[in-house]
Amino acid sequence: MKMTNEHDESYSHILKYTGVFGGVQGLNLMIGLVRNKFVALLLGPGGMGLASLLNSVQGFVSQSTNLGISSSAIPRLSETYERQDHEELCHQIQIVRMWSLIAAIFGFVLCIVISPLLNKLTFSWGNHTLHYALLAPSVAMLAITGGETAIMKATRRLSSLAKVQVVSAIASLFITIPLYYYFWQAAIVPVIVLTSFVVMVATLFYSLRFFPLKQNLSRKMTILSEGSGLVKLGMAFIIGGAFMQAAEVIIRSVMNNSAELDVVGFYNAGYSLTVYYAAIVLSSIESDFFPRLSAISDDQSKMNTAINQEIEVLLLMISPMLVGLMVFLPVLVPLFYTSEFAVVIPMAQVSVFAMYMKSISLPVCYITLAKKDSRSYLLLELLYCIYFVTLVLVGFHLWGLLGTGIALAAAHTIEVVVATVYGHFRYHYKMTSTVIRYIVIQLSVGVLTYLVTCMLDGVAYWLVGVLLVAANMAFSLYVLYQKTSLWPKLSDKVKSKFSRK
Repeated sequence: MKMTNEHDESYSHILKYTGVFGGVQGLNLMIGLVRNKFVALLLGPGGMGLASLLNSVQGFVSQSTNLGISSSAIPRLSETYERQDHEELCHQIQIVRMWSLIAAIFGFVLCIVISPLLNKLTFSWGNHTLHYALLAPSVAMLAITGGETAIMKATRRLSSLAKVQVVSAIASLFITIPLYYYFWQAAIVPVIVLTSFVVMVATLFYSLRFFPLKQNLSRKMTILSEGSGLVKLGMAFIIGGAFMQAAEVIIRSVMNNSAELDVVGFYNAGYSLTVYYAAIVLSSIESDFFPRLSAISDDQSKMNTAINQEIEVLLLMISPMLVGLMVFLPVLVPLFYTSEFAVVIPMAQVSVFAMYMKSISLPVCYITLAKKDSRSYLLLELLYCIYFVTLVLVGFHLWGLLGTGIALAAAHTIEVVVATVYGHFRYHYKMTSTVIRYIVIQLSVGVLTYLVTCMLDGVAYWLVGVLLVAANMAFSLYVLYQKTSLWPKLSDKVKSKFSRK
């Protein structure tokens, strides 16, 4: 049965922007892996564990103080942008920038004030108060970056946003390696701060080209009062983001205090391998899908269609990558880290299933954000953090790093069930039979691949593993070909170029 032109264009749009940001994230991933290789060689597991812990705390303070503007601003700006009301859009952008500056000042001050407390909570040895205090500029810069990024997402400046990500990744590489080479662990905080600075400058460079700064002194008080609604919605994002970052800090702090920094470094490496790899595909969700969903949040039928189409495309694109990751991890870990990190391979292989689940739950979870339903958002975030932390710590206690991988997969599986059931009863979301069919097929291939990694070795391992990757990729490409007109369009463009020559 042929699809309508409207549906065909929808799939093509999703595939196009998933591909755009997937390509960008793919480049970022390669740069990140090169950076991680040098960091692993220069700092070792202990140094990577310390960097991971400091980054987690920085993220916690940032999420707790940024007023939620990076997320709460997108629905309002998207709606104004869709109405093509340029004057109102510029006014809303002024509000976002004013409150981003307030958030930056607040975060800077609070980070310094609570640095002694952070030191007591996360370390049982040494005094790292100064380290946490020196993270204050980074927290402030992240608040500015978050506001400008929200402006670019809501106004569909996606190509510029992609350029920012590439520039930031390359700059981070050239900042990290020399500093770690010359100063070792003493460079961890400077690297965090300088990287935040580069990201902020790159974001401002592109954002201000489209929407230059405008000073309207007569309306400053109006801007402050109008922004209160933005901040009220943002409070939900603050609390939700703080829940997630606190969960990460708790996990790493418990590992640091009950084991050692090397274990934190191993856990972070295994977690990063899985999450960052999947980020190649999932990055398009926040950049393209969330603004689109916000713009149609009043039309339930369109929302359901958009969510199910997004899940279908994400599953079809991410599954071959996850199967390939499971098979090739024994090669990738020593290649991109060191042989010391081989202990994370079993953890990373089982935690791959968490990313299958994330590709299903993430589009559904964005309903609460698009609907501006702060209470539901907070409820789902709090529930996730509770079973995430509980499962990871129990898994770590019982089975070490492998247990954390099992816990990650279990936590995200629960998230799929909770988000889908809640979405159905509160927003009348319904998963289509097509989505269910793709879930069953792709998860079956994933389970079969995992069994291969556990039961086979040598030539049989590589032969069966590569065949599974190839078969899964062929299936996904065939379905995407059937659902979109993007491939014929690309073919026509290539043919026309050759014909002109």
